Amino acid sequence: MANGHEATPVLQSEDWWSCFIGWFILLLAAIHLLPSTPKMAMFSSKLSAAFPNGISTLGVTILLFLFILVLSLIAGYFLKYDLKSFIPGFVFLFILAFAAKLAQRFYIMDKWGIDEVIFALVFGLIISNFFKVPKILRAAGQTEFFIKIGLVCMGANIMFTTIVKAGGIGIAQALIVATTVWFMTYYICRAFKVSERFSSIIATANSICGVSATIAAGGAIQGDKKEVSYMVAWVLVCAVILILVMPPIAVWLNLPTQMAGAWVGGVIDNTGAVVAAGDLIPNAQGLPSEASLKAAAMVKMAQNVLIGVVAFLMAIWATVILDRREHPEAEAPSLWEVWHRFPKFVLGFIVASLVVSFLVVPSMGQDYADSVGGACKHYRDWFFTLCFVSIGLETDFKELVSVGGGRPAIAYWISQILNAFWTLLIVWILWSGTFFTPAILPD
Repeated sequence: MANGHEATPVLQSEDWWSCFIGWFILLLAAIHLLPSTPKMAMFSSKLSAAFPNGISTLGVTILLFLFILVLSLIAGYFLKYDLKSFIPGFVFLFILAFAAKLAQRFYIMDKWGIDEVIFALVFGLIISNFFKVPKILRAAGQTEFFIKIGLVCMGANIMFTTIVKAGGIGIAQALIVATTVWFMTYYICRAFKVSERFSSIIATANSICGVSATIAAGGAIQGDKKEVSYMVAWVLVCAVILILVMPPIAVWLNLPTQMAGAWVGGVIDNTGAVVAAGDLIPNAQGLPSEASLKAAAMVKMAQNVLIGVVAFLMAIWATVILDRREHPEAEAPSLWEVWHRFPKFVLGFIVASLVVSFLVVPSMGQDYADSVGGACKHYRDWFFTLCFVSIGLETDFKELVSVGGGRPAIAYWISQILNAFWTLLIVWILWSGTFFTPAILPD
């Protein structure tokens, strides 16, 4: 094998196990045997209002807990996890994830679109920064494993027909913004003396789709796991700030609603935060704008589709150029090296999308496919929440500010601000009607 790398056996690969579990969840969803996830409603003063199904919510929650635990244990056996510590640790991890989901349903948080992953991260950060993280929680906090499973499940929600539905203008914006912002962010980071690998992770986070793209990029270039977690944390912090800042600015600029939504969708990195911000932009009657929400979602989904493409290109770049530059004495890499470098969970994401797009939809219809995708989305959200609790547990807030002397954080924020101005220009060109005639979305 070129460069001395040996292929990891399939059953000892975290990437492949994330595919197996994600595909198994998709299969159960397709045949309507996937265990349900607990339903939580928005509440204000009475906590009981959060559980519209009453005591039955407990049974559904326990079944979900056992199902995820068993899947994790099967994979953990082959991945050589410390299972004696993992089991009790997972109990506490799941409780924290449940608490994060519950906190998100408080009406103020729901109104402002503060996602459960924000609470999950905060809960983990509180434990790691004010207390000593127990060994059992460290064993259970398998950050990358959980996020990879969630990303495979996410594939069932991104059908290839989404590209068509997004329309030419939405796709054009995604391509122009993502490409320009990637290189802009990369060179700004390099100017701040951030390493090439870390710069590429930051650039991908800022240009594609935040958390999901960050994990995919880190896997593709074999980046430092601490740097990946660092970037994920900053993406979430930035998303919260932009939810609060961008809608009022859009109103102040008097942007048409679908232009405002397209701007939000192109700048904010977290998909949930994009939808929340789009929903905060009012129409002429002062009500939440449907046009803004749809435009934001279309642009962000078009960017999400780019994740697999970017991961593949970065795997080639890292293998053919970066590795050779860092180790010029090494043997020239083969095409197999690119395959072994390519993050397999991205392949799982693509396969899930293909299955739903070209098997489920033609054979069972769009409504059935939507129900399958919806079930997978609920599991994606749970795995994402487990992941962000884990990220919080392993993140020292002091390090978040001080990593690299603060240079990566400064470079990221400068790039994000420039991204907002550049995207606004592109949105005006594509959505204002001055040069093109975009589809008019109902308000």
